[in-house]
Amino acid sequence: MSRPPVSYYRATVTERAPTPTLNSHEEASVCVVGGGFAGLNTALGLAERGMRNIVLLEANEIGHGASGRNGGFVFGGYSRGEDALLRELGPERARALYRGTTAAVSLIRRRIDQYGIDCDVNDAGVIWANWFRDQDILRRRQSLLEEHYGEHWEWLPRHELRRRIRTTRYHDGLFERHAFHFHPLKYARGIADAASRGGVTIRERSPARGLRREGEQWRVQTPSGEVLAENVVLACGGYLARLQRRVDAAVLPIATYVMVTEPLGSRMSEVLSTNAAVYDTRFAFDYYRPLADTRLLWGGRISVLDRSPEAVKRLLYRDLLKVFPQLKGVRIDYAWSGLMSYARHQMPQIGQIDDGLWLAQAFGGHGIAPTTFAGEVLASALAEGDMRWREFADYGLVSAMKPAGFVGAQLSYWWAEFKDAWNSEREGRDA
Repeated sequence: MSRPPVSYYRATVTERAPTPTLNSHEEASVCVVGGGFAGLNTALGLAERGMRNIVLLEANEIGHGASGRNGGFVFGGYSRGEDALLRELGPERARALYRGTTAAVSLIRRRIDQYGIDCDVNDAGVIWANWFRDQDILRRRQSLLEEHYGEHWEWLPRHELRRRIRTTRYHDGLFERHAFHFHPLKYARGIADAASRGGVTIRERSPARGLRREGEQWRVQTPSGEVLAENVVLACGGYLARLQRRVDAAVLPIATYVMVTEPLGSRMSEVLSTNAAVYDTRFAFDYYRPLADTRLLWGGRISVLDRSPEAVKRLLYRDLLKVFPQLKGVRIDYAWSGLMSYARHQMPQIGQIDDGLWLAQAFGGHGIAPTTFAGEVLASALAEGDMRWREFADYGLVSAMKPAGFVGAQLSYWWAEFKDAWNSEREGRDA
């Protein structure tokens, strides 16, 4: 079959005309740059709080970047581990930041219902499956989440896990019952529509090309227009706008890969007897989930290379067969990559970086709930003077040390892959 233009998600949304480009001078109380989850949630949060004269600029189409290409897992937490947050922030601050993301999961559910967003919600939870025999990996995290964050993840003994996931690759697991998964591009379009109905002006195909301070305002220039705004929010993720050197210098755009099989029909029961999404305990983990049309979405790996669909397909197909050899010969209909923004400290960079200039980026590979939380934090700050954004001050604009940072990131990933393989070898299993 022919390759879709970008992804399975792009191929399964209704075609629509993009919003008008910006081709004139507009004035705004807030100009949001970036039409991914961080920018959309900020704009919608502002509209929900009664603010008007909000303009959102998107260089391509809504959800063009990682927000419309990711695995679709909706659960709490950050790329930075919960144990590291405790060490760095202490129990109270770590708990507050973590709970912001679990509250965001609830907010996403509410918005889906409130705005009638049809985004293929699958409310079957998420399983963290242990690649290794050592149960301590699971026990430690389960205990830490329970004791310090008030989160209970249910234990899945090996026999129960293998009943749900038909592979001998895993040993025990944890089940996050309140998590879910969905079609992220449909959701991105849904919250964009909600923001538009709330009065937000959205301009697609309107890349921000210049940003400068003029008195107490900011002028954002596009190829054919400009916005003069009291406040600007930069929410560009891995697709850098090159508007502020120190903002771009603080993140690495890193690629991750996803593919989707042909419809499996009754063959789905050969691999899964659960509708839960799954990821495993390795640093370099696989993640996958069943789709509504009986396809299997499979993702994994990170790289500094934004590979072609055929290269992605070759890499991920090998990973798929390590877990589900019974799917040998299955056709892969879609494969794609997307760029995420990573900071060296593995936490989002959220808050005010200059008078009237705000930032939301570096969500890594764990972004749906944190981007929603970021939108709430920034909307509350701009509309109500809320100072919660200062809780992210420990995770600021630290240089990503480019170009050496790309080499370091790739070497770190390869080293993590090696350690995963070494641990598997010690247990007498191939990696």
